[in-house]
Amino acid sequence: MFSISNNTDKPLAGSAVLERLGLQDPRQPRPLQSAGTFPDGGAYRVEIPSVEGPAPLAAVLEAAAEHGVTVHRVSQGSGVMLLSDGEIEEMVRSCAEARVELCLFLGPRASWDIGGGRASRDGGGGARVRGADQLRQSLAEAERAVELGVRCLLVADEGVLWVLQQLRADGTLPADLTLKVSALSGPLNPASFALAERLGADSVNVPADLTVTQIAELRAAGGAAIDFYVEAPDDLGGFVRHYDVPELVRVGAPIYLKFGLRNAPDLYPVGGHLTGVAVDTARERVRRAALSLALMRRAGAEPPVSPPGARSVPEGLRRFPPALPAETTEGRL
Repeated sequence: MFSISNNTDKPLAGSAVLERLGLQDPRQPRPLQSAGTFPDGGAYRVEIPSVEGPAPLAAVLEAAAEHGVTVHRVSQGSGVMLLSDGEIEEMVRSCAEARVELCLFLGPRASWDIGGGRASRDGGGGARVRGADQLRQSLAEAERAVELGVRCLLVADEGVLWVLQQLRADGTLPADLTLKVSALSGPLNPASFALAERLGADSVNVPADLTVTQIAELRAAGGAAIDFYVEAPDDLGGFVRHYDVPELVRVGAPIYLKFGLRNAPDLYPVGGHLTGVAVDTARERVRRAALSLALMRRAGAEPPVSPPGARSVPEGLRRFPPALPAETTEGRL
């Protein structure tokens, strides 16, 4: 016969290693409170994802005014390559006028490529890039978006993230460019979260099936903002966690509360044939945000929210040493 000890004073296996690596606070092995905020003092911000063009963006801004929701960021998932210059410029102008950050996804990606792995159960590569050609194409996407005024890029590949951080550090890309890790490659553990920050992430989308305690563990390992799908689309699990919002903010701040939409058609890659769906679902995502924030208020939780237009990233983020020369690189990427 044997029994499992319930002695909570005994350190968990592996705790000493995590403490030495700075991934766990030795005074609080299972942290349940975050003292972090955005530089403006806000504990949370609101993000509306899958805003795929000017028409869905207009729907988001109209719905935000209707429901009294402050939207801090909108993000797009089909990729820079599926927007024309005119569409990007229109979105940049609209977001500037509404004081909302615009984040565009970098493409292409393995799941849309010719590789046969996309048809396998475990080897599809997801939204990561395949080969040097796609790496170069992703950098070209970043250059084009930045030239058109975009200052937040959504990245799903660790290598692309690292290269963009090098270019931002040496001045090739603007210093105020925000790099955001996609939900399609989000970290599941404290070490992976810390790694994303060191590779250049300012904002990290973590899987929506993590427990509140696991979110707290990630927060203890790094300072990058956490992006969290309060309601996840079906292809990311379809989780609906509106009642968890007060705890998510409490343990995960600074955090972006993202409102996807369960039971909605897959939009990616979007096009004119899906414009009506893209607009309707964009509007409903804002309504979901309004409902969720109302639940938080009814629960008596009133954490500080960032003001409209806030886009500053958390301070003191840790990075790997630069790999490029210190002087600014001339010319195009």
